Amino acid sequence: MAGFFASKCSRVGRSLLGGLGNNLSASVSTQHEMTHCNFLSQQLRTFIQMRTVLKVVDNSGAKKVMCIQALKGKKGARLGDTIIASVKEAYPNGKVKKGKVVYGVVVRAAMQKGRCDGSEVKFDDNAVVLVDKQGQPIGTRVFGPVPHELRQKKHVKILSLAGHIA
Repeated sequence: MAGFFASKCSRVGRSLLGGLGNNLSASVSTQHEMTHCNFLSQQLRTFIQMRTVLKVVDNSGAKKVMCIQALKGKKGARLGDTIIASVKEAYPNGKVKKGKVVYGVVVRAAMQKGRCDGSEVKFDDNAVVLVDKQGQPIGTRVFGPVPHELRQKKHVKILSLAGHIA
């Protein structure tokens, strides 16, 4: 996907800089490709919503989950929000099996979130830690960086299990 995105946008840049002739059809297709590239770049950084596939970054036994519902907000979930998800891929001997409906806390999101000091935090992927109904993590380890905004959302147990706090 990223390779397709980069190749299409670089081709658009070359066609714009390569020469602007009187060919109307070339300019129309170039404009269409630019709109397509802008649409793709906007689609990559959106809320976590229904049917979004997320990576599981704990040792609960699940590999990937698909969001069924975001429990807060109309548009979708962001960092620290709780979602309901269905397990799509799982390890054979894990606690969580494929097809099970679970709760999860979003610990990494590709959409940027502003901080109090004016900086922004965003990650390369969408990741979740599986929790039970009371909000306690199912796994005993959390892999990868976790933002410190989870402390404000009362997910201190996830922060204590994490190896790196961003």
